[in-house]
This record gives sequence, C-alpha cells and structure tokens, in this order.
Amino acid sequence: MAVTQIVVFIFLGVVQCKAMLNPVVLVPGDGGSQIRARLNKPHKVAPYCKKQTQTFTDLWLDMKELTPLWINCFVDNMRLEYDNVTRTTKNSPGVETMIPGFGTTETVEYLDSVKIPLTKYFNDIVQAMVKWGYKRNVSVFGAPYDFRKAPNELKGYLTALQQLIERAYYNNNNQRVYMITHSMGSPVTLYLLNRMTQAWKDKFIMGFISLAGVWGGALKPIRLMITGDNLHIPLISPLKPRRMQRSMTSTAWLMPSDEFWKPDEVLVVSPARNYTVRDYKQLFKDIDYETGYMTWEDTKGLVKPLQAPQVEMHCLHGVDVPTAGRFLYDKSTWLKKNPKYVKDNGDGTVNIRSLLGCLRLRDQQNQTVNHQTFHGVEHLDILHHKDVIAYIKGVLMK
Repeated sequence: MAVTQIVVFIFLGVVQCKAMLNPVVLVPGDGGSQIRARLNKPHKVAPYCKKQTQTFTDLWLDMKELTPLWINCFVDNMRLEYDNVTRTTKNSPGVETMIPGFGTTETVEYLDSVKIPLTKYFNDIVQAMVKWGYKRNVSVFGAPYDFRKAPNELKGYLTALQQLIERAYYNNNNQRVYMITHSMGSPVTLYLLNRMTQAWKDKFIMGFISLAGVWGGALKPIRLMITGDNLHIPLISPLKPRRMQRSMTSTAWLMPSDEFWKPDEVLVVSPARNYTVRDYKQLFKDIDYETGYMTWEDTKGLVKPLQAPQVEMHCLHGVDVPTAGRFLYDKSTWLKKNPKYVKDNGDGTVNIRSLLGCLRLRDQQNQTVNHQTFHGVEHLDILHHKDVIAYIKGVLMK
C-alpha cells in the first residue's frame, strides 16, 4: 500500500510539474518565417524562370534560388506592388503566397523545409525547451507571418496570434503565456499587446521576452532603400534584390525613428547633400522611389510613441558589435554600390539606441522590465547563444 502511495505521489508530482510550465509562443523577425508560392505568371523575367507551378513551393527560403543564375526569378516572385489608393500591397502578378506552419514550431526552427544547418533559426531554443519538459505544438508554438509587411497589413495574422495565445493558455491548464520574440517580432508583438485590454493581458500573458528587439528602427533599412543588400550571395550586386527590399513595407517601417534619432543627426551622406530623419521625403525623391515615402508615412506611427505593453518584460540583446551609424556615399557608390559607413555600437544590424528602447518603458508600467546585454553577440547569433538560452531557462523554469 505504501509503495502504491509513493508511486501515485511521484506520478502526480510529475504531472503537476509539467502542468505548471507556462506555454510559449515564438514570434520571428524580418526574414524569420518561411514563405511558399504558387505561380501562374503572365510573363517571365528571364527564359529560365518558372512561369507556372501546380503546387506551393518554397520561396523563402530556397537556397538554390539565392544564386547568381536564379536571383532575378526570386526577386520578381518575392516583391510586392503598392496600391496608393488602398495604401496596401499585393504580390507580384501571378504570384500566390502562403505562410506555412502557423501554430507549429517547424517553420520557425529552420527557414527552409530541407533544414539546412545554415538556415537554423529558433531551433536551438526549441531543442533546449524540449529538454526542460516542453513539447512542440503542445506547450511551445510558432507564429510565423509575412514579414514583408508591417503590422498595418497583418490584421488577419494578429487575430490569429491572439487566438493562438488564448488556445495555448486553455490547452495548458490555464497557464499564462510567455511571448519570445526576435528582432521585428518584438515591435509586432508590442503592436498587438498595446491593442489588447489590460484584463486580457492579465489573464493570458505571463511575460514578453524580446531578443534583439528593434524598438526605434535601424540604419540598415535605409541602405536597403538606396542600394539594396546582396543577402550575402557571392558575385551578386546589392542592386539585384533592391526592388524586392524596397517594396517590403516592413523595410520602411524599420527605418530610424525620430523618437530615437535627433533631427540634426546625419544618417546619410551623399554627393549632393546630407539626410536626417527629417529628410525622408527628399531622400525618396532623390533615389527615385517616392512610393517608399508613402509606405513610410503609412507605417511610421504604428508603435510611435513607444508605449509599454503593461506586462513583465525581458529585453536581451548583443552589444559592442560594429554597426552602421551613418552611411557615406560618394559619386562612385551613390545608387550603385554599398557605401562606407561610420561605426556605431549595436549588434551588427540594430543600433544600440534602438536596442535600448525597452528601457524607456520602465517608467511607463508597474510590471518589471528586465534588461541584459551580451558582449559581441550579433543580431542572429543571439538565437543560438548558450548564455541567452540559459537566461530564457531561468525565466521559464522559475
């Protein structure tokens, strides 16, 4: 009888322990969700590009398309078109897209369906969580979205994210949910939380763990607008992906905010003039992309002024990684090549002042805002760093 009681006690203890785990929802950043596409295009941008596909196939990320031969096909399928009447974007003609895996972790653990190690994203964090007792798609969930778009175009996603949080809560013995976000996923989550009632947040949200959150924009999106980024593809000019990068409303949204940069701080030096946060209209005119100014106007106020979410926060990010603080273009590089830049502190992608933005929220809420920096940890590497994962464990398992 005594043995039976001990066994029952141990069993119930294990069940109770597992029941006490707070479920987690993972919200990725810019480039952190898979995108699949089905094609029925009116024309091809090159003879070797596909015009039609019967099923949805990998678009982001398909490594074979990120090569000098296929890059033009990829960019044309990935780009968006802006409607200046509805102030919204749509896919390139003949391209139908979907975001696979909402509610599961699979498509945010790796950015390609083949699971090439190079495309590892949330995998190290999820693998660690499984060791702590979490179960994929039971107590830890992924919430991928179309990262090409800013939150003003993500209404359906935000509704689904709210419902996922509620489902995670109810399916885990009414345990409140931790949001773990990366990069652009942090302001996307902030946008959602600031539109929910305090009663809803008190019921469903345990805390908000932000990894490398972009709270006030960054310099890098300006370079994407002016000369583009070659996505680390050898032998590719940054101008090749520029059309796609410019068309993404998230690029405009993540440009430096005048809440974080002073009106007289020079962001871009060009042969003709300098540009500050007050000069975006002129900048877009000078680079012959005035649509960019419209998308910036559409998105500039989505999380401005920066408002606290009124939930417990943990802000983790790298520091002391050289990051562009001002772009220096001359006649040989303006609208043609990558510029030189003046170094700033940051994580290699996001400037330090933006990463520190969550500290501004401390005086706006009663809930704690915890802050931890990691020396030399880059923007993507934070997802794999052992000390970051140990910090997350300390929060989730307390």
